[in-house]
Amino acid sequence: MATIKDVARAAGVAPSTVSYVLSGSRKISADTRTAVQAAVEELGYHPNAGARSLRSTRTDVLALALPLSGHGYLPVGGRFMYGLSEAAGRHGYLVLLVTPPGEDDRGAGLERAARGRFADAAVLMGVEMEDPRVAAMRSLDFPVALMGHPDDESAAPWCDLDWEESVVSSVRALREAGHRRMLYLATVEEDVGSGRTYSVRGIRGAERAAAESGVAVDVCHSSDDPVELYRRLDARFDSDAPPTALAVQHPPAIPGILRHLAARGIEVPRDVSLVAIGNFPEDLGGLDVTRIELPVEQMSAAATRLAVEAIARVGDPGPFDDGDGGRAPHTLIPPRLIRGATVAPAP
Repeated sequence: MATIKDVARAAGVAPSTVSYVLSGSRKISADTRTAVQAAVEELGYHPNAGARSLRSTRTDVLALALPLSGHGYLPVGGRFMYGLSEAAGRHGYLVLLVTPPGEDDRGAGLERAARGRFADAAVLMGVEMEDPRVAAMRSLDFPVALMGHPDDESAAPWCDLDWEESVVSSVRALREAGHRRMLYLATVEEDVGSGRTYSVRGIRGAERAAAESGVAVDVCHSSDDPVELYRRLDARFDSDAPPTALAVQHPPAIPGILRHLAARGIEVPRDVSLVAIGNFPEDLGGLDVTRIELPVEQMSAAATRLAVEAIARVGDPGPFDDGDGGRAPHTLIPPRLIRGATVAPAP
């Protein structure tokens, strides 16, 4: 049975264009409309009746499923809410924020939005390597796009910063400066324990970097409790072989880390070099830090585009096939290392 992708391939257009022609929801040129209609007739394509019904009741709303932290407001949520709202607006969509009603029921709000068709698709944040929300949405035939790189790359469309390569690039830059004993400060234990994609892939990057470069990379989990975080740092710097460099994937903690180290008489970069991984500019308090910034605008645009394309695909029973090993449509953003004043040759 022909799918919407088969029609798109035969007509030489995107699947979303086929959807627009069939639904009449967008203005399409006469030549393109003719090509699509010819492909539909040639292939005998019949849109799913349920999908036609959904298309006729579109809301022009995207749901943003944002898990809440038990530690209160996090700037990352606000940044992406703004970025996604701007990107969605360019596609003619509004954004509905969906948050869980309780810590133990993180998918209930999203399921309610999907069952009630309050939105046409959802963008999922705080994605886990094996995220149960994906299967739940698939069972409801509700399209989603993931802002995270899941273990099953064919589960749903996804986009993310390449966190593994980000850590590898950071370690490589420190090694080129002569450092051989490094401390990788991973994300907080809560994120690591729940399998958040950025946490898991960051740790994988540290392990890979150590194996490839032949340097010692000590992996330490960060903490939202400054007292506990500084205790863990002190244990490393008081050891017989203290680190000469830090790669930190918990950027909001960096100003406090710098103050704590200075109080101990340890100066950056005189005594220890530092690279921030996945930061916002304001995380660093105006400090000129060597860093890999989180590409919020690029990620927001990619997630929105993938969600809109997933909406056009509703009712197509065929598997994802983008010619890349069966992976779902995706955007993996390579890291860009910005040189600052916090990396110096190893002492």
